[in-house]
Parts: sequence; C-alpha cells; structure tokens
Amino acid sequence: MHLNMATISRASLRATQYGARNLFGVGRATVMQARTLATAAAATVTSGETAMIRKMEEKRAEARLGGGQKRIDTQHAKGKLTARERIDLLLDNGSFREYDTFVEHQCVDFGMEKQKITGDGVVTGHGTINGRLVYVFSQDFTAFGGSLSKMHAQKICKIMDQALMVGAPVIGLNDSGGARIQEGVDSLGGYADIFQRNVLASGVVPQISLIMGPCAGGAVYSPALTDFTFMVRDTSYLFVTGPEVVKAVTNENVTQEELGGAKPHTTKSGVAHLAFDNDIEALSRLREFVDFLPLSNRHDVPVRPTEDNINRADAALDTIIPVDSSKAYDMKDVIGRIVDDGTFYEIMPDFAKNIVIGFARMGGQTVSIIANQPLVSSGVLDINASVKAARWVRFCDAFNIPLLTFVDVPGFLPGTAQEHGGIIRNGAKLLYAYAEATVPKITIITRKAYGGAYDVMSSKHLRGDLNYSWPSGEIAVMGAKGAVEIIFRNVKDKTQAEAEYVAKFANPLPAAQRGFLDDVILPSTTRRRIVEDLKMLKTKQRENPKKKHGNIPL
Repeated sequence: MHLNMATISRASLRATQYGARNLFGVGRATVMQARTLATAAAATVTSGETAMIRKMEEKRAEARLGGGQKRIDTQHAKGKLTARERIDLLLDNGSFREYDTFVEHQCVDFGMEKQKITGDGVVTGHGTINGRLVYVFSQDFTAFGGSLSKMHAQKICKIMDQALMVGAPVIGLNDSGGARIQEGVDSLGGYADIFQRNVLASGVVPQISLIMGPCAGGAVYSPALTDFTFMVRDTSYLFVTGPEVVKAVTNENVTQEELGGAKPHTTKSGVAHLAFDNDIEALSRLREFVDFLPLSNRHDVPVRPTEDNINRADAALDTIIPVDSSKAYDMKDVIGRIVDDGTFYEIMPDFAKNIVIGFARMGGQTVSIIANQPLVSSGVLDINASVKAARWVRFCDAFNIPLLTFVDVPGFLPGTAQEHGGIIRNGAKLLYAYAEATVPKITIITRKAYGGAYDVMSSKHLRGDLNYSWPSGEIAVMGAKGAVEIIFRNVKDKTQAEAEYVAKFANPLPAAQRGFLDDVILPSTTRRRIVEDLKMLKTKQRENPKKKHGNIPL
C-alpha cells in the first residue's frame, strides 16, 4: 500500500506541474491523463501484491504439509500425530499464533541447498491452555526427521526468549532424529544455545518436555534440563547412544524400547516423570497438568473454584491408621480423603514408590504433596526416594507452590548398597531442599517419624510453618525394639522395657511439649486445618541470606 501511494503521488505531482504550465485548456486534459496513468500503476502494484499474497499462501500450505503427505501417512501409520496436529490438540481451539513459518535452513553442503522444507522441521509459537498463555515448539519428524539445524534451533530459542521475557511456560513436543549431520558444528551449536536458555529459564518459567518420538544424543539433555519430562509408550525413546552403538562398544544386544523406552525411564532411571499410552492421552493429560502451574515465578499459584466444603470432616481418617504399627496402609487413601474432590495428580508414580509426590488442590489452591508410602518398604527413605522428592520440593519452592508433607517414615534404608551408592550425599539433597524452601510448609505426622528422617521430612527445625501430628504419631530416635536393644542390652526380658520406651517416646506428646509440634489433631479435622493455614500463610514472607547460589550436595 505504501508503494501504491508513492506511485500515485509522483504521477499527481507531474500532472500538477504540467497543468501549471498550461492553465488555459491543456492542463485539465493532462491531469486526467495523469490520473489514468496513476490508476493503471496502482492496478499493476495491486496485481503484484496479489501475486505475493498468493505466493505466501502457497508457502504456508507447504509448511503445513511438512515433509509431504507420504511422510504424514507414515507418521499416522506408526500411531503418531503430526507436529501441527499435536499443537491443535494441546492448545485451546484457534489460539495458536505461529512464528517463523517461512524459515528454511541455510546449509549448502552435501546437496542440501536443493533440499529445503518450509519451516525446517519445527513449528513454533504461542497459544493458550484453558485461557492461559504458553509457548510451544513441536518438532516435525516428517521434515528431515525432525533433525535440529542452526535455523531449527534459532526458532526454538526465539520462543524461549519471549517466554522468559513475558513470563509463560515453555512446552516442547520432541520428535527428532537428533543433530542434522550435514550442518556439523552449526547443529551442535544450536543444541548448546537451547541448553543455555534451559538453564536461564530454570526457576523462572516452568519448562515441560513431552517426548513423542526418538530423542537421542545431545538432544536428550534439553529435556533433562527442563522441569518435567513426559513420554509416550512404545513410540518415544530417550538415549545418549542408540542400540547399534551400544552393540559396537559393549557387545550388548538391546532394543530401543529396552534401552530408552518409557518403561525403563519411568521405573528405573527416573529420567521421565510420566508415561502415556498414546499421543492423544499425553496431550490431554498435559493440559490438565499445566493447569496446576503458575505461569512464572512472578505469577500467583492458580486457584480453581471447588464445591468441596473446606470444613468437610472425614471420620474414616480417624481409624485409617492400623492399631498395629507394623501394619501398612495406603498413604494415597489419606491424601484422597483430604484434598479437593479427592483429585491427586501423581508424578513419578512408578519410580521410588516408597515416596509419593504430586499436585492437588486445597480450597481451590494448588498445593504440592510429598508423602512417605507405608505400602512400599514401610515408607523408608533411600537414594531414589530422596532424589525424587528433593527435586520436586525445589521446583515447587521456585514457583511458590505450598508444600504439604505427610510423614510416616521409619528412617533411612541401611545396607552397603545404599551406603556405597551415596545415601548420605543423596539423602542430604532432600534435607537441603526442605531447609532452603521459603514457601508455606505444612507437615502432618500420621505415624512413624524416626531418627534423621524425622528431621528431613519438613520438621519444625527446618522452618516448618505448621507441624501437626495425629494421635497415632510416633516421634523418636528409632523404633522401640531397636532402642531397647541398645538401652537395655543387659536385660533378658525386654517386654517391660519396650512398653516403657513406647509410653515415654513413641508418641507425639514429648515433641508437642517442646514446641516441635504445633498441635496434636484429630485426623478427621485435617482438611479444615490445612485450608485455614494456607489462607493464613498466603502473605508469608521469608528470605534466605543473600548469595549467588547455594551448593546443594549434587
């Protein structure tokens, strides 16, 4: 339009000048000719614009096709959605705004200048999930196998920079064959550029990786740097080196699934936090998950209306703890009876099952749950449980999500495997995380709280805001049997001594008398207490000493 006006202005100017020299009879005709010329020029430019618009629409259509219909059909045949289909399912309808649609790679080696696909293997932009802003990139396996090039990485870095600037989560839908070999160090540099942004964004905006295809080599470290990594069973893989390299180096025969599938990473390595059956379930559950998160560390925790009465008392809680302290019960039953609508979004349910973590809501507000699980190894703390819970606590503290801790822990797991594996160093991670946290911290001791594990599990000594125990609480250096073996080692009949120890120490009263517990409460009143306390702690202000950063025992 700017060009049209300039052309018309120049034509009009020439006509006016000519008319001034022919004021008597000639000017009018000349001006009319000039106007005709200007109209024709405008029509020519408009035609040019139309051609450009047509070309842009053609390029958009090419971008939407990615690597072409044949490859799209292949993607569907594998039970996988395309990059754009995934975005459409993840975001609110019509909310996606795409960036860099027309970007193409700049590589001229190995004949790559003749192989260009509009978009260069990744779709980037922003949209909304339940009306809340998120940034997203979705790698397109139909275009160069989703491999990462310099321009591909540049597109991802651009949305990460914008997300950091405005304060919104970054979601990566990973489906890539790794670095684009033809680009050499440019592709490696692209990964490093992304890694740097992952680190800068850590603790500022939530970062979520959903692995929806292969992810190998350097590509695995960006998901590892993000806050959460989710996978799709049977179609997604994470490994530093593939089965062929493993075979060549170690002579092991292993499949992709065995090496880096969803099962090993959600049960053994702890690399992935959740696994889903297919793309559709994964994207649907991801929408639910994002709804628990604040947009950034500058935003408040989201609140969702609930019809669940905050004063609701559950009498079943008063008898849920077995009379015999050696018998197990399911801590998830306790959690479900206390949180809003019984809804608990568990994270890492198949890894380190002796501790439970996840999101719930109390009075509509997002809260973080950390709980020992008596059903698994009596809820003991070991290396994996400590690391699992520590990282969870630190994430929630970074994003101002209150910590609600349920304690039933007999201590740290003994044995050479644990000691040689570093239980001291790894157990200290959980201790560090709780001690460092400045968010509201509410702790409920349901039964056992023995030894150092009592200290670690958000005790009053680690700046717990409200620490309660149920009447069934047992707070002591160790269990009665072990303690009596030490204190009364020379006494043959230890029955009386054990009863004496239980009466004196294995109950919540001594801790309450010393102010280490704020109250001993009826289990059925727990929900009301927590909701009231969260409301009171909403204006909590606490800061750690000024420093560059602490040195957590990694």
